[in-house]
Amino acid sequence: MRSGAAVRACCKTCGCLFSGFGSLVGGGKLERLMERSSYVGRQLRWYAELPRGSEPREVPESGEGSEALLEICQRRHFLSGTQRQLSRDSLLSGCHPGFGHLGIELRKNLAAEWWSSVVVFREQVFPVDALHHEPGPLLPGDNAFRLVSAETLREILQDKELSKEQLVAFLENLLKTSGKLRETLLHGALKHYVNCLDLVNKKLPFGLAQIGVCFHPVAGTKQTPNGVKSIGERTAASLVWFTSARTASQWLDFWLRHRLLWWRKFAVSPSNFSSSECQDDKGRKGNHLYYSFPWGKEPIETLWNLGDHELLHTYPGNVSELHGRDGRKNVVPCVLSVNGDLDRGTLAYLYDSLQLTEDSFTRKKHLHRKVLKLHPCLAPIKVAVDVGRGPTVELRQVCQGLFNELLENGISVWPGYLETVHSSLEQLYSKYDEMSILFTVLVTEATLENGLIHLRSRDTTMKEMMHISKVKDFLIKYISSANNV
Repeated sequence: MRSGAAVRACCKTCGCLFSGFGSLVGGGKLERLMERSSYVGRQLRWYAELPRGSEPREVPESGEGSEALLEICQRRHFLSGTQRQLSRDSLLSGCHPGFGHLGIELRKNLAAEWWSSVVVFREQVFPVDALHHEPGPLLPGDNAFRLVSAETLREILQDKELSKEQLVAFLENLLKTSGKLRETLLHGALKHYVNCLDLVNKKLPFGLAQIGVCFHPVAGTKQTPNGVKSIGERTAASLVWFTSARTASQWLDFWLRHRLLWWRKFAVSPSNFSSSECQDDKGRKGNHLYYSFPWGKEPIETLWNLGDHELLHTYPGNVSELHGRDGRKNVVPCVLSVNGDLDRGTLAYLYDSLQLTEDSFTRKKHLHRKVLKLHPCLAPIKVAVDVGRGPTVELRQVCQGLFNELLENGISVWPGYLETVHSSLEQLYSKYDEMSILFTVLVTEATLENGLIHLRSRDTTMKEMMHISKVKDFLIKYISSANNV
């Protein structure tokens, strides 16, 4: 049975945890402890100075690495579905069951970083939005998916009085009048061009940005025999940049460097992101950005100089309304398209982050610790709060207080203290490493006495003592510093 003194100590600690530590630890003992550890400084220096991709790691074979990653991603809810549904082709085509809740958070963080880099911290780039479907005539060779009412289609097919010719005519007319699902975000942005000219007083260059879901046909699946195409989807991030023909090449080079450096910024192995020039059947020049997956390179972003053709096609008739100012000249701008696939980008960073290191618990070379070392800005969860030995109710109250404080400051937290199934520290740390959680805070009976918690790092596996009132500031500083590396 716990004594009244212990309960009073718990109450005292809960009341003082987030208001400082002078009353809990006297004589400067904690200050000296923190000076000796210099934990914040060492963590920040470690992240800033470590050559990305140069740290010791065991690079898995392509098949082994893919299977290991998919197994982790399913178990830790980065991806949904069964192993059978998560083939390479299904992942790349967008025909898999989708991302799990951690995968959704990872993609959301990636989209937020893209938006900050392209829109928030850049002049003359404006957000736009467009419908997922757009009306338009059915053109020869148009493979886009059409939005057709199932009831209308059923009524036409069940009308036995219609001849074959009439049936074909009805179906053709239905396709012509129905909207089609967008395959890119480009045309939606082009339709905003004229209205946005007023925002910049018709001065070039400027850009329009959007993030949204796009759809595309996928052939050759077992679920759709006889060549019938199924539908795939992807989350696209699009920047449409309007500039004069005089400066179009320079801007294309600028955005190529910008995008390549941006992808590499968050990578453990930046060299896996590369670029190459390309040209379409109309002679338009562009670039592909690739990630080197275990099976080979796959495009994650494309940049094109589309000239003025797309803009003139969107606004037939009065050309003068398209004029923007390039110095003293009025010109129809060239259109540069920067189109990224955030779903593939999410997969790229998952593959990039997988590392197999020697298990620090067993010290046996044939046993390895699997860890997803996602960049701190992309990691879905920054810190896990869990409990060690001690009075369960009181420890969970302390955990709840820390949980609320971190959430109020925009730090994502995993409430491990709510778990009722006991796990060893080895199992706990392995789980959080596979979830790519940056730090684990362990609240123990000692926390009730002096406010000290155990803080364990995902990347270094170091375990240090820190006062609970310092956790929030440490995490804010760490994440901010990592973002500026």
